[in-house]
Amino acid sequence: MAGNPAFRNSPAFTENAQRASQAVPGGQQAPYGQAPYGQAPYGQQPQQFGQPAPYGSAPYGQQQGVPTPEQLNQQFNRPAAGPIETERLTYDGVIMKTVLTLGVTAVGFIVTLGMLLLTGTSGAFFVLTYGGALVGFVLALVNIFKKEPSPALILAYAAAQGLFLGGFSGLLEFGMGLDGIIFQALLATACVIAATLALYAFRIVRTSPRMNKIFFIVLIGYGLFSLVNFGMMLFGATGDLAFGMRSAPSPLFGIPWGVLLGGLAVLLGAYSLVMDFEGIELGVKRGVHKKYGWSAAFGLTMTIIWLYVEILRIIAIVRGNN
Repeated sequence: MAGNPAFRNSPAFTENAQRASQAVPGGQQAPYGQAPYGQAPYGQQPQQFGQPAPYGSAPYGQQQGVPTPEQLNQQFNRPAAGPIETERLTYDGVIMKTVLTLGVTAVGFIVTLGMLLLTGTSGAFFVLTYGGALVGFVLALVNIFKKEPSPALILAYAAAQGLFLGGFSGLLEFGMGLDGIIFQALLATACVIAATLALYAFRIVRTSPRMNKIFFIVLIGYGLFSLVNFGMMLFGATGDLAFGMRSAPSPLFGIPWGVLLGGLAVLLGAYSLVMDFEGIELGVKRGVHKKYGWSAAFGLTMTIIWLYVEILRIIAIVRGNN
C-alpha cells in the first residue's frame, strides 16, 4: 500500500490489478518478456499439461535454468520490441523526470532567496513566498486527484514549492541569523535520501502491512498536532515562541517538542520514501506507460520537500535554543 497520495491515487501504482491495467500500454500487465503475477509472458500462451515449458522454466525432468535448443531458437527469433513495449516505464525515465522536477524547484528556491538578498523583506518577497505556498498546495491537490499526470502542472507545482522553500529558508538563514542552516538542511536531507535508498536497494528495509497501519496512524496524529499548533500560532496563543508548541521544552531533559516530533517526522518521511520506491518498482514490473514516470517524480518530490522542511525546522529549533 502506497503512503504517498500521489502514488496511492495513481492507477499505475495501485495494488488493484484491474485499475493498474488501465495504465499499461495495450492492456498488458508486465514489460516485454516478463510475466505479470499469475500470467504467461508477453507473446506466450499459458502452459498446458503435456506442453513444453516456456523459456526460463524447466520442463518436468529437466534441470531448472537450462534452456533447450528449441527454447533458445524461440528466444533469438522473437521480433524486436514494438511501439507498445518501448512505451513502458523505466527506472531511468523516473530518475530523469525527478531530477527535472527538483531542478525546477531549485530555480524557484533561488529566485526568492535572491530577491531576499537584493531587496530584503519587501512586499514582493512575501507575495512570492506565501503565494508559492498557497499555489503549491492547490496544485498538489490537483495533481493528486488528476487521473492522468500532467507534466506542466507537476512542474508548476515544483516551481511554486521552490518559491516557498526559498523564502522560508532565507528567513531562517538571514532573518534569524542562522548562518549555514540552508546548507546543513540540504546536506542532511541528501544523507537521509541516500541512506534510505541504499537500505532499500540492498533489501535491508521493506514495508509490511502492520508497519503501514502504524505509519498511517502516527502520520494522522502528527498532522493533527501540526494543524493545532498552526492555529495556535495564528491566533497568538503560543506567545513569542518562534515555532509555537514545537519550541516549548518537553519533559524529556527539556528537549524542545519540535526536535522530538521532528525526528519522528523524519522517520515517517524516510518510511514514506521506501513506500515510494516500492510503488515505482511495482510500476516498472507491471510495465505501466512511461507517462506515469511524472506521477512518480511528483510523489518523490513531495516526500523530499517534506523531509527538507522537517529537517530545516529541527536545526532551526536546536540552534535557536543554544
